[in-house]
Amino acid sequence: MKEKLLADHLLDFDKTIAKPLFEKVNYPWEVFENLSDFIKEIGEYLPADEYDKIGEDIWVSKKAKIAPTAYLTGPLIIGEGSEVRHCAFIRGTSIVGKNCVVGNSTELKGSILFDNVQCPHYNYIGDSVLGYKSHTGAGVITSNLKSDKSQVTVAIDGEKFETNRKKFGAVIGDYTEVGCNSVLNPGTVVGRNTNIYPLSMVRGYIANNSIYKNKNEICEKDLEG
Repeated sequence: MKEKLLADHLLDFDKTIAKPLFEKVNYPWEVFENLSDFIKEIGEYLPADEYDKIGEDIWVSKKAKIAPTAYLTGPLIIGEGSEVRHCAFIRGTSIVGKNCVVGNSTELKGSILFDNVQCPHYNYIGDSVLGYKSHTGAGVITSNLKSDKSQVTVAIDGEKFETNRKKFGAVIGDYTEVGCNSVLNPGTVVGRNTNIYPLSMVRGYIANNSIYKNKNEICEKDLEG
């Protein structure tokens, strides 16, 4: 069961500037422990002809588009070709990859967006990892704190894995689509190339190449059809 949760089972490390960080861990949520220091360290070595340092520990690609009404705090890196739209709120300790969209009124905190991720409308992405070309529909929330404030666990086939973290939202694998107004509960891991139906409440582990309709109806995609 452990191998299903390994970071390289879910994510293509070549699609993020945080590749060195992921290569040092087994499980994707382990990157959060050193994320802040990692951003500050690599930020200082980003080419000055490609990135502007616009605030304390904030590096933004010269080819990124940032709305005047967006609010950014560091440590933060925003990659080439990305767009941060009207009234987006990035609360720091985050990496926004190349060609990403952080949409209107979206809040991002303590998270890594791989390249080509889209969070375009009214999303909350907290303490989460979103894989290459993943997409969250309007109103999607990654809930990152349990109601009883206890440490988050990841459940897979009845077995629980300790994250040793009080705050951990979700890991969304490469190419995954999360439908509008869905909630991913703390400790949710969604496999790559998976579709989550709109208005879903998701908990635990969803395998690669799945279609999630509800907790009692999860089917495997027909990749040959």
